[in-house]
Amino acid sequence: MATANKNLSEYDKATLPNAKDFKVGIVVSEWNDEITNGLYKGAEAALLDCGMLQENIVRWNVPGSFELIFGAKKMIEVDDELDAVIVMGCVIKGETMHFEFVCEGVTHGIKDLNLISAIPVIFCVLTDNKIEQSLARSGGEHGNKGTEAAVAALKMIELNRR
Repeated sequence: MATANKNLSEYDKATLPNAKDFKVGIVVSEWNDEITNGLYKGAEAALLDCGMLQENIVRWNVPGSFELIFGAKKMIEVDDELDAVIVMGCVIKGETMHFEFVCEGVTHGIKDLNLISAIPVIFCVLTDNKIEQSLARSGGEHGNKGTEAAVAALKMIELNRR
């Protein structure tokens, strides 16, 4: 959980692998696009900062967070050069059970992809009560969860290559 004491954009580049030879796919939900585009920008900046070539960052958009699962699955199927996939979405709690159903479905779907896939699928889906919380975690006062997801992807690629 992000707190005022933890900036999600902080990382020690010296502890991360050089990403020059890595290729990462990022599947981005179009729903709450102000948030998801902010997450993408954070991830992209971190990957480039760690040496990844721009052409090795592949972005696909999907309509909403629930569609992230199929988007990630399809991306893995069609691009066998990927080292990891990051999924980015934002679900904000409303007055109905929709929030719970979407969050649970996406979480389990990404977990399932990690069980069956040969590469890691990194979960970067904000599940906040208010849009202000999501803004704070997608480039706002708490930094950027997208940056954190990129760092996780690099670490998992390194683990997977062992």
